[in-house]
Amino acid sequence: MNLRYTDRAKDDVELAFEWYEKQRRGLGFEFLDCVEVSLNNILCFPKMYQICYSNFRGCVIRRFPFSIFYTIEGDEIVIHSVFDNRQDPKERP
Repeated sequence: MNLRYTDRAKDDVELAFEWYEKQRRGLGFEFLDCVEVSLNNILCFPKMYQICYSNFRGCVIRRFPFSIFYTIEGDEIVIHSVFDNRQDPKERP
């Protein structure tokens, strides 16, 4: 399967990385490592995560208060958001 990020998802990851790096040097990279582990799980087992709403599936990222929201579209997994779970749920994709 191919993996594709929306512009929103790219921005989400970049903003979170920058924020964590400001908190402690290296923490942003730890965040990216946890995102990568979750993405690998999604790629290996795309239907393992339940549908949260509409056709969006959600994967909670280990150690950080974020979830990856994605859809399965043919042979492609589209990452729509790397969502900070502390935000208003109405802001999800």
